[in-house]
Amino acid sequence: GRLVVRRVFLSARASATMIKLFSVRDKQKKDEAAAEANGTKANKLSAGELRIQKDMVELNLPSNMSIHFPGGKEKLMHFEITIRPDEGIYKGGQFLFDFKISQGYPHDAPKVLCMTKVYHPNIDLEGKICLNILREDWKPVLSISSVIFGLQFLFLDPNPEDPLNKEAAVAFQENPRRFEGDVQRAIQYGHIINGVHFPPCRAT
Repeated sequence: GRLVVRRVFLSARASATMIKLFSVRDKQKKDEAAAEANGTKANKLSAGELRIQKDMVELNLPSNMSIHFPGGKEKLMHFEITIRPDEGIYKGGQFLFDFKISQGYPHDAPKVLCMTKVYHPNIDLEGKICLNILREDWKPVLSISSVIFGLQFLFLDPNPEDPLNKEAAVAFQENPRRFEGDVQRAIQYGHIINGVHFPPCRAT
């Protein structure tokens, strides 16, 4: 699918939270010192690891987003982003995205899956996401911030013209008010839509 992300601004809001992570240089120095003391060679970080470190240091998340590192903050190649839309059709929901970064990053786009079952034209029932910058429009100049704010844009402005979930896209186009009602019932209480159960995903 192809969703054009329009005017994704990365400027931090007043409520933005700076993600503070360890410095690569400091870590490398510590590793080199420890390796020297042990008479061994320190492992150098790959280009992908260096770039993801830079992305994380520069990452500013608004208050309605959060980041979690399942393996600890030193393992930056796998992390989770939670988005809690504060406006639009999906307001009040909480959606978890899993990011896996390859050693080929930033030449290879991040692999991102939506782990929350959601009724959305651009996210299918397996969690695959229709976002152009995760596919054909990915460029090495883009960053993790670009992807995160692109995902946020999906909740503010779903694109039914080129969907992954065609039933959701048709419903959104034919009866937007009913679609929004179904989405909100699913978020707040859990809801069966077209025979598919969507568990509640209220923001906490």
